[in-house]
Amino acid sequence: MLFELKKYLGGLLLPLPFLMLLMGIAIVLLWFSRWQKTGRTLLTLSWLALLLLSLQPVADRLLKPIESRYPTWRGGPPVEDIVVLGGGYTWNPEWAPSSNLINNSLPRVAEGVRLWLANPGSRMIFTGYSAPTNPVTTAEAGARVAESLGVPRSAIITLDSPRDTEEEAAAVAQLLGDKPFLLVSSASHLPRAMIFFQRQGLHPIAAPANQLAITSPLQTWEKVMPSPLWLMHSDRVGYETLGRLWQWLKGRSAQPGE
Repeated sequence: MLFELKKYLGGLLLPLPFLMLLMGIAIVLLWFSRWQKTGRTLLTLSWLALLLLSLQPVADRLLKPIESRYPTWRGGPPVEDIVVLGGGYTWNPEWAPSSNLINNSLPRVAEGVRLWLANPGSRMIFTGYSAPTNPVTTAEAGARVAESLGVPRSAIITLDSPRDTEEEAAAVAQLLGDKPFLLVSSASHLPRAMIFFQRQGLHPIAAPANQLAITSPLQTWEKVMPSPLWLMHSDRVGYETLGRLWQWLKGRSAQPGE
Protein backbone atom coordinates (compact mmCIF):
# COMPACT_ATOMS: atom_id res chain seq x y z
CA MET A 1 0.00 0.00 0.00
CA LEU A 2 2.80 2.42 0.93
CA PHE A 3 4.63 1.60 -2.30
CA GLU A 4 1.59 2.45 -4.46
CA LEU A 5 0.90 5.61 -2.44
CA LYS A 6 4.50 6.72 -2.94
CA LYS A 7 4.21 6.23 -6.70
CA TYR A 8 0.91 8.09 -7.03
CA LEU A 9 1.87 11.02 -4.82
CA GLY A 10 5.33 11.24 -6.34
CA GLY A 11 3.87 11.23 -9.83
CA LEU A 12 1.42 13.99 -8.94
CA LEU A 13 4.24 16.20 -7.66
CA LEU A 14 6.30 16.02 -10.86
CA PRO A 15 6.43 19.28 -12.85
CA LEU A 16 3.83 18.62 -15.54
CA PRO A 17 1.02 17.05 -13.44
CA PHE A 18 1.65 19.48 -10.57
CA LEU A 19 1.53 22.56 -12.78
CA MET A 20 -1.51 21.23 -14.64
CA LEU A 21 -3.20 20.76 -11.25
CA LEU A 22 -2.41 24.36 -10.32
CA MET A 23 -3.79 25.56 -13.66
CA GLY A 24 -6.95 23.53 -13.06
CA ILE A 25 -7.40 25.11 -9.65
CA ALA A 26 -6.87 28.53 -11.20
CA ILE A 27 -9.52 27.88 -13.86
CA VAL A 28 -11.99 26.78 -11.20
CA LEU A 29 -11.30 29.99 -9.25
CA LEU A 30 -11.79 32.10 -12.37
CA TRP A 31 -15.05 30.47 -13.43
CA PHE A 32 -16.74 29.48 -10.21
CA SER A 33 -15.55 31.78 -7.43
CA ARG A 34 -15.11 35.39 -6.44
CA TRP A 35 -11.34 35.00 -6.14
CA GLN A 36 -10.63 36.22 -9.66
CA LYS A 37 -7.34 37.89 -8.79
CA THR A 38 -6.06 34.75 -7.04
CA GLY A 39 -7.07 32.65 -10.04
CA ARG A 40 -5.33 34.99 -12.50
CA THR A 41 -2.17 35.04 -10.39
CA LEU A 42 -2.08 31.26 -9.97
CA LEU A 43 -2.72 30.67 -13.67
CA THR A 44 -0.02 33.14 -14.71
CA LEU A 45 2.61 31.75 -12.35
CA SER A 46 1.95 28.11 -13.22
CA TRP A 47 1.98 28.88 -16.96
CA LEU A 48 5.26 30.79 -16.59
CA ALA A 49 6.82 27.92 -14.61
CA LEU A 50 5.74 25.43 -17.27
CA LEU A 51 7.26 27.65 -19.97
CA LEU A 52 10.60 28.01 -18.17
CA LEU A 53 10.89 24.30 -17.39
CA SER A 54 10.27 23.57 -21.09
CA LEU A 55 13.30 25.63 -22.20
CA GLN A 56 16.65 23.92 -22.73
CA PRO A 57 18.88 26.41 -20.86
CA VAL A 58 16.71 26.19 -17.74
CA ALA A 59 16.04 22.45 -17.78
CA ASP A 60 19.61 21.37 -18.47
CA ARG A 61 21.10 23.84 -16.01
CA LEU A 62 18.97 22.22 -13.32
CA LEU A 63 19.81 18.68 -14.46
CA LYS A 64 23.55 18.99 -15.09
CA PRO A 65 24.68 19.11 -11.41
CA ILE A 66 22.80 15.89 -10.69
CA GLU A 67 24.16 14.04 -13.72
CA SER A 68 27.78 15.13 -13.36
CA ARG A 69 28.40 13.38 -10.02
CA TYR A 70 30.01 10.33 -11.67
CA PRO A 71 32.01 10.21 -14.93
CA THR A 72 31.43 7.73 -17.74
CA TRP A 73 33.26 4.43 -17.14
CA ARG A 74 36.32 4.37 -19.39
CA GLY A 75 38.04 1.25 -18.12
CA GLY A 76 39.61 -0.05 -14.95
CA PRO A 77 40.29 -3.29 -13.11
CA PRO A 78 38.19 -6.11 -14.60
CA VAL A 79 34.98 -7.02 -12.82
CA GLU A 80 32.93 -10.20 -12.81
CA ASP A 81 29.48 -8.62 -12.58
CA ILE A 82 27.60 -5.76 -14.19
CA VAL A 83 24.33 -4.77 -12.51
CA VAL A 84 21.83 -2.94 -14.72
CA LEU A 85 18.97 -1.35 -12.82
CA GLY A 86 15.46 -1.63 -14.24
CA GLY A 87 13.40 1.24 -15.61
CA GLY A 88 10.40 1.86 -17.80
CA TYR A 89 9.26 -0.94 -20.07
CA THR A 90 6.43 -2.79 -21.73
CA TRP A 91 6.45 -6.08 -23.61
CA ASN A 92 4.97 -6.61 -27.05
CA PRO A 93 6.45 -9.70 -28.75
CA GLU A 94 5.57 -8.22 -32.16
CA TRP A 95 7.97 -5.33 -31.64
CA ALA A 96 11.72 -5.25 -32.05
CA PRO A 97 13.07 -6.23 -28.60
CA SER A 98 14.65 -2.83 -27.94
CA SER A 99 11.35 -1.02 -28.61
CA ASN A 100 9.99 -2.48 -25.37
CA LEU A 101 12.43 -0.51 -23.23
CA ILE A 102 10.95 2.92 -22.52
CA ASN A 103 12.77 6.18 -21.78
CA ASN A 104 15.74 5.46 -19.52
CA SER A 105 15.84 1.68 -19.86
CA LEU A 106 17.34 1.22 -23.33
CA PRO A 107 20.41 3.44 -22.70
CA ARG A 108 21.06 1.52 -19.47
CA VAL A 109 21.01 -1.83 -21.26
CA ALA A 110 23.14 -0.52 -24.12
CA GLU A 111 25.74 0.76 -21.66
CA GLY A 112 25.60 -2.52 -19.78
CA VAL A 113 26.34 -4.45 -22.98
CA ARG A 114 29.29 -2.13 -23.69
CA LEU A 115 30.69 -2.83 -20.24
CA TRP A 116 30.11 -6.57 -20.67
CA LEU A 117 32.15 -6.51 -23.89
CA ALA A 118 34.91 -4.63 -22.07
CA ASN A 119 35.00 -7.23 -19.27
CA PRO A 120 35.29 -10.67 -20.93
CA GLY A 121 33.73 -13.46 -18.90
CA SER A 122 31.56 -11.12 -16.81
CA ARG A 123 27.86 -11.57 -16.02
CA MET A 124 25.03 -9.13 -16.59
CA ILE A 125 22.52 -8.86 -13.74
CA PHE A 126 19.15 -7.25 -14.47
CA THR A 127 16.75 -6.11 -11.77
CA GLY A 128 13.09 -5.17 -11.57
CA TYR A 129 9.65 -6.57 -10.89
CA SER A 130 6.65 -7.03 -13.16
CA ALA A 131 4.03 -4.37 -13.80
CA PRO A 132 0.62 -5.67 -12.60
CA THR A 133 -0.72 -6.32 -16.12
CA ASN A 134 2.53 -7.54 -17.68
CA PRO A 135 3.69 -11.17 -17.42
CA VAL A 136 7.26 -10.14 -18.31
CA THR A 137 9.31 -8.47 -15.55
CA THR A 138 11.49 -5.41 -15.96
CA ALA A 139 14.54 -7.60 -15.40
CA GLU A 140 13.45 -10.12 -18.02
CA ALA A 141 12.73 -7.41 -20.58
CA GLY A 142 16.24 -6.04 -20.15
CA ALA A 143 17.72 -9.53 -20.34
CA ARG A 144 15.91 -10.29 -23.60
CA VAL A 145 17.15 -7.09 -25.19
CA ALA A 146 20.73 -7.83 -24.08
CA GLU A 147 20.39 -11.34 -25.49
CA SER A 148 19.18 -9.91 -28.81
CA LEU A 149 22.36 -7.80 -28.86
CA GLY A 150 24.62 -10.83 -28.52
CA VAL A 151 24.94 -11.50 -24.79
CA PRO A 152 24.47 -15.25 -24.20
CA ARG A 153 21.73 -16.24 -21.78
CA SER A 154 24.31 -18.14 -19.74
CA ALA A 155 25.92 -14.78 -18.90
CA ILE A 156 22.66 -13.22 -17.69
CA ILE A 157 20.99 -13.27 -14.25
CA THR A 158 17.60 -11.73 -13.52
CA LEU A 159 16.40 -10.52 -10.13
CA ASP A 160 12.66 -10.26 -10.69
CA SER A 161 11.27 -9.28 -7.29
CA PRO A 162 12.69 -5.82 -6.38
CA ARG A 163 10.16 -2.99 -6.80
CA ASP A 164 12.43 0.00 -6.23
CA THR A 165 16.10 0.94 -5.88
CA GLU A 166 16.29 0.12 -2.19
CA GLU A 167 14.96 -3.39 -2.80
CA GLU A 168 17.30 -3.80 -5.78
CA ALA A 169 20.26 -3.03 -3.53
CA ALA A 170 19.11 -5.62 -0.97
CA ALA A 171 18.65 -8.30 -3.66
CA VAL A 172 22.08 -7.64 -5.17
CA ALA A 173 23.64 -7.81 -1.70
CA GLN A 174 22.27 -11.33 -1.23
CA LEU A 175 23.68 -12.39 -4.59
CA LEU A 176 27.12 -10.72 -4.66
CA GLY A 177 28.15 -10.06 -1.09
CA ASP A 178 31.13 -7.71 -0.93
CA LYS A 179 32.49 -8.30 -4.45
CA PRO A 180 33.05 -5.12 -6.51
CA PHE A 181 30.79 -4.71 -9.54
CA LEU A 182 29.78 -2.12 -12.08
CA LEU A 183 26.46 -0.45 -11.30
CA VAL A 184 24.64 0.88 -14.37
CA SER A 185 21.81 3.37 -14.10
CA SER A 186 20.79 6.71 -15.52
CA ALA A 187 23.28 9.46 -14.67
CA SER A 188 20.57 11.39 -12.82
CA HIS A 189 19.55 8.34 -10.77
CA LEU A 190 23.00 7.01 -9.96
CA PRO A 191 23.86 9.31 -7.01
CA ARG A 192 20.77 8.14 -5.13
CA ALA A 193 21.30 4.51 -6.19
CA MET A 194 24.92 4.51 -4.97
CA ILE A 195 23.78 5.52 -1.48
CA PHE A 196 21.32 2.62 -1.33
CA PHE A 197 23.90 0.11 -2.54
CA GLN A 198 26.74 1.32 -0.34
CA ARG A 199 24.44 1.31 2.68
CA GLN A 200 24.02 -2.42 2.05
CA GLY A 201 27.79 -2.84 2.49
CA LEU A 202 28.31 -3.31 -1.24
CA HIS A 203 31.16 -1.99 -3.38
CA PRO A 204 29.58 -0.66 -6.57
CA ILE A 205 31.59 1.10 -9.26
CA ALA A 206 29.46 3.85 -10.78
CA ALA A 207 28.73 3.47 -14.49
CA PRO A 208 26.31 6.22 -15.57
CA ALA A 209 24.20 5.95 -18.70
CA ASN A 210 21.51 8.04 -20.37
CA GLN A 211 23.09 11.44 -19.78
CA LEU A 212 20.57 14.08 -20.88
CA ALA A 213 21.80 17.57 -19.95
CA ILE A 214 23.33 19.04 -23.10
CA THR A 215 26.40 21.27 -22.86
CA SER A 216 27.51 20.99 -26.50
CA PRO A 217 26.41 23.65 -29.05
CA LEU A 218 22.77 23.80 -30.13
CA GLN A 219 20.89 25.81 -32.70
CA THR A 220 19.50 29.07 -31.31
CA TRP A 221 15.90 28.03 -31.99
CA GLU A 222 16.44 24.84 -29.97
CA LYS A 223 17.31 26.98 -26.94
CA VAL A 224 14.44 29.46 -27.18
CA MET A 225 11.56 27.20 -28.23
CA PRO A 226 9.74 25.29 -25.46
CA SER A 227 9.76 21.55 -26.08
CA PRO A 228 8.46 18.41 -24.36
CA LEU A 229 12.02 17.10 -24.61
CA TRP A 230 13.35 19.78 -22.28
CA LEU A 231 10.33 19.40 -20.03
CA MET A 232 11.28 15.72 -19.71
CA HIS A 233 14.72 16.84 -18.49
CA SER A 234 13.04 19.01 -15.86
CA ASP A 235 10.90 16.01 -14.97
CA ARG A 236 14.07 14.04 -14.17
CA VAL A 237 15.16 16.81 -11.81
CA GLY A 238 11.80 16.68 -10.06
CA TYR A 239 11.79 12.88 -9.88
CA GLU A 240 15.27 12.62 -8.38
CA THR A 241 14.69 15.51 -5.98
CA LEU A 242 11.56 13.80 -4.65
CA GLY A 243 13.41 10.48 -4.51
CA ARG A 244 16.25 12.01 -2.53
CA LEU A 245 13.75 13.63 -0.16
CA TRP A 246 12.06 10.26 0.39
CA GLN A 247 15.45 8.68 1.00
CA TRP A 248 16.21 11.34 3.60
CA LEU A 249 12.83 10.90 5.27
CA LYS A 250 13.55 7.19 5.64
CA GLY A 251 16.79 8.00 7.46
CA ARG A 252 19.18 7.14 4.63
CA SER A 253 20.34 10.58 3.64
CA ALA A 254 23.86 10.38 5.11
CA GLN A 255 26.61 9.88 2.58
CA PRO A 256 28.46 6.52 2.75
CA GLY A 257 31.27 6.60 5.26
CA GLU A 258 29.72 9.29 7.46
